[in-house]
Amino acid sequence: MTHIAPSFLSADIWRVAEQLTALEQAGCKYLHLDVMDGCFVPNISFGAGIIGKLRKHSQMVFDTHLMVEEPDRFIEDFAKAGCDHLYIHVEASRHPHRSLQRIKQAGMKAGLVLNPATPLCMAEELLHDADLMLLMSVNPGFGGQSFITSVADKVARLAKMREDAGAKFLIEVDGGVCRDNVKMLKEKGADLLVAGNAVFGAPDPAAAFIELTELMK
Repeated sequence: MTHIAPSFLSADIWRVAEQLTALEQAGCKYLHLDVMDGCFVPNISFGAGIIGKLRKHSQMVFDTHLMVEEPDRFIEDFAKAGCDHLYIHVEASRHPHRSLQRIKQAGMKAGLVLNPATPLCMAEELLHDADLMLLMSVNPGFGGQSFITSVADKVARLAKMREDAGAKFLIEVDGGVCRDNVKMLKEKGADLLVAGNAVFGAPDPAAAFIELTELMK
């Protein structure tokens, strides 16, 4: 089953408690959390402190995407904050195999992220080490961007690599996910789809989440 993971970055900060509660009551199981440092990407968002406060009020899986330089510095902080999944960029980690192992040792599922222009061969030696593989379908750093259509084929190729290797990782897609492409991305092999504006940009985020979920059936 493919799941929608609404992106907290797009939430209305004044209504965030109301919106997250409504999403959880609508059956949402995953919340995507984008951590940006202003160095790896040209934006700054939030850190482990905010996530730790959210954790006290939600049972959703915290799907946390580190868009930061030298991500190993922060692994323990995000484990203590209550993250369930922690992703590092292959472009940001000097030793991604070691980083994935450290994430697992901290008690979280380990994810590897590839930017749109990063070829799949950069992950080829890590297919059995990652619990999740996230393909960016926009250039990271800002919400509200349009889906890069060539990434659809990249999803299919990664799914084929997974099958051929007998690997078990989940495939996630992040960026420009909307009602027009969720079904196609599921059919290409995606297991998790990050949706920001498609959920939180709607008048009723919970209803938008339900609609996206139904469109994949």
